Amino acid sequence: MPWNWQLPDWPHFTYDSDRIAQKERQFLLSMGSACAFLKSIDEQEYNQFVVEILCLEGLESSSIEGEILDRESLQSSIKRHFGLHATRKQEDNKESRMAQLLCNVYESFDKPLTHEMLWQWHFKLFKDQSSIDDCGKYRTHVDPMQIISRRYDSPKVFFEAPPSMKVPNEMAAFIDWFNSTSASAPILGRAALAHVYFESIHPFEDGNGRIGRILIEKVLSQGIERPILIAVSKVLEKRKKEYYAALEKCNRTLEIEHWVEFFADVVLQAQEESMNLLYFLIAKSKMLTALTGHINPRQEKVLLRMFAEGLGGFKGGLSAENYLAITKTSRATATRDLTDLVQKGVLIKTGELRHTRYWLKLP
Repeated sequence: MPWNWQLPDWPHFTYDSDRIAQKERQFLLSMGSACAFLKSIDEQEYNQFVVEILCLEGLESSSIEGEILDRESLQSSIKRHFGLHATRKQEDNKESRMAQLLCNVYESFDKPLTHEMLWQWHFKLFKDQSSIDDCGKYRTHVDPMQIISRRYDSPKVFFEAPPSMKVPNEMAAFIDWFNSTSASAPILGRAALAHVYFESIHPFEDGNGRIGRILIEKVLSQGIERPILIAVSKVLEKRKKEYYAALEKCNRTLEIEHWVEFFADVVLQAQEESMNLLYFLIAKSKMLTALTGHINPRQEKVLLRMFAEGLGGFKGGLSAENYLAITKTSRATATRDLTDLVQKGVLIKTGELRHTRYWLKLP
């Protein structure tokens, strides 16, 4: 049975745009509300949100591929790019290169896609990696580009992309399509199609997933005519099995209804989670400002550590043992500190004795 790129109508993917019309409207309405809200916050809060969203996208997109990036290093590199205060010194590592890539996509969203742009993105991801022969260019190896299961006892070929000799022509057609459809297709449908089309060509030796997800950000940004501030990769990481299964269903067909509907749901979920993150960051800023001069260094350190855990906070809540581990203080002092934070309305206490847990009290 042929792969999708071997079918007579390749690369004319099809789906019913009416099936996602309501989701498209919801996406646009939510973006309008988000943009209005972002205009109402101050510059520092806005910059913090941009850094958090870009960092989250880089971390989660890499995580999907099994690569773990250092959050603090990535954030510092993004801040330096925007001229913001950063705690870490300048380094040339995978985090700094990912930061350059994320910021480049953010700032050049409205520029046409080119081969050189894609090559530059790939070079930033894999610079100085000896395991990559074709760094900063399309693959040239003669072996088949196959997606194979990791089971050594019974490996299975999930997909085989076009041979390397076909990649230049395939990518030329892809780029022509990408640059000619920006105003004529539903935003969610175009982004879904761009991702599956690019992944089907699989033009690079490695990094196709990360670059394919960057293209999602570019399409969505072009659709709303400003840099998109949602972390789609965070939701794709959460729903990774569904994500891979939905893409796999496209391997031998050009009818991609199921993929487009799944993708639209992912984007709407990412929108909601990103706005929750914004509200969380603003609440954090207001709380810390209000507490200035009213809490001791130990309490501040623990609160910052809790905020660093993000919206979910400590898994299972903050315990007295967590407090002791973070502050290196005595148990009696920890008890007084925690009681004081509860009385100040900063933390909520649940449970009793060894089951006692503390949670941030945020609006």
